[in-house]
Amino acid sequence: MGRARAINLTTRSFAKAGDATAHFSSMLSRYKVGDEVSPEDSADLGALLKRHDEAADKIGVGVQRYEVGSAPEPFPNQRCFWIVRKDGSRIDFSYQHCLEKKAYD
Repeated sequence: MGRARAINLTTRSFAKAGDATAHFSSMLSRYKVGDEVSPEDSADLGALLKRHDEAADKIGVGVQRYEVGSAPEPFPNQRCFWIVRKDGSRIDFSYQHCLEKKAYD
């Protein structure tokens, strides 16, 4: 069996990637579609977003808040986190994508 891969964010650390996945999955489940994410959870999402390979494009002019919404096509009946930027534009992001193995892991 392989060695556990730790996930270290600026807000918290996880001994195993599976623990991080469970944390963010649970977070997503706590909210209904259209809900704004709490400031505490937003801090974790901001730290997680730094791991996205397109973080600069996702953040754009800056993050105003995070929300939970329906996932874009082709993922019917799924939910995901959405970034609402300071200019009012919105873009989705996948916590699973952010948790994929990176060169620095």
